[in-house]
Amino acid sequence: MSKMNIAVIFGSRSCEHDVSIVSALQLIDAVKAAGHTVTPIYISRDGLWYTGDALFEIENLREFNPMGKGITRVNLDISANAGDLWAWPPQRAGLFAKVPAPVAHIDCVIPVLHGLHGEDGTLQGMLELANIPYASSGVLGSAVGMDKIAMKQILRGAGFPVLDYVWFTRDQLDADREGIISMIEAKIKYPAFVKPASLGSSIGVSRAANREELERALDLAKNYDRRILVEVGINHPVEINCAALGYGEDVRASVCEMPVPTSDGSFLTFWEKYLRNAGAKGETSRGMKSLSRVVPAKIGDALTARIQRMTCEIFRLLDCRGTVRVDFILDENDMLYVNEPNTIPGSLAFYLWKECGVSFADLAEKMIEDALRAHADKNRNVYAFDSTILQKVTTGAKGAKR
Repeated sequence: MSKMNIAVIFGSRSCEHDVSIVSALQLIDAVKAAGHTVTPIYISRDGLWYTGDALFEIENLREFNPMGKGITRVNLDISANAGDLWAWPPQRAGLFAKVPAPVAHIDCVIPVLHGLHGEDGTLQGMLELANIPYASSGVLGSAVGMDKIAMKQILRGAGFPVLDYVWFTRDQLDADREGIISMIEAKIKYPAFVKPASLGSSIGVSRAANREELERALDLAKNYDRRILVEVGINHPVEINCAALGYGEDVRASVCEMPVPTSDGSFLTFWEKYLRNAGAKGETSRGMKSLSRVVPAKIGDALTARIQRMTCEIFRLLDCRGTVRVDFILDENDMLYVNEPNTIPGSLAFYLWKECGVSFADLAEKMIEDALRAHADKNRNVYAFDSTILQKVTTGAKGAKR
């Protein structure tokens, strides 16, 4: 593959902002190792876009200074096929000055955003309008993968096993709190997991073993999302994760992993996932690679093959691309359930591909190749249709009624 300028977009207005930074810096090293040039694009917590070499350093992102040396505020030209980053506010050329040039031209984007405003299809939709190749799932897969309610309904409709659940809105909870709680106790019982519909990294997620805990869990979840999911809680669940990589029919599965459970057998919190084994020298997190895990998972060949097959099937169902991690749960009776797909997984799930003999640089190269394939595939579509509608429409109020 010829060498390109790859834009790595990270940060954004998301509760998982900091996790995104860690994942992005890991990826940037891999893209450089693959021989490409990298343009970092950092989206601040208030949604402004910045670029510059200073963004390669974690020290400049811990306490971000938009006026810092080596940092430029930018906007993306979303005109189809432009692919240019421009300084903002625009630089106006004087009478005899040179016409300003874009800060960078982007050949391909790798979004490394977790949660809302990036992993949920919003950024993907903008990149579709701009017709820029990008290495993540498209609008459909991203939106469904982020919304736990829509995801469960689609997976169940497609025949995949998911845990029983109920869902409701924040307004419904505020209007009939007692009725909602009674419904949960009747249909889900205890223990129950309460989750905001559109968040990851276990943020806002609680396990409720009684009504008092349920009340607290509902109050927490409704702060993060207007839609809330409550699902059956499994005692001593075993978590098993598997990643898929590719595009279209060309999909492969990674080895499976088994995150080491907490001491009390409960679910893995944000702290357990990212901070329990934090790095040395003052680092607060090393991303998902800091999580204690067993890789490959010691679950037997038959179950491994089943999970790998289901992972690829879900990848195709949601029309995913890039690398996607699908999380599963095994209950006390060895019943397997799909927990959720993660369309931009923490650390890009490179630790799973490493066990398959795929280096992080090779993973980045494969994601770029698949982004270009998907882009070329999209450009095969016909977007014009000749009609005589405009010739038959006249102007003015009378014409509008015809």
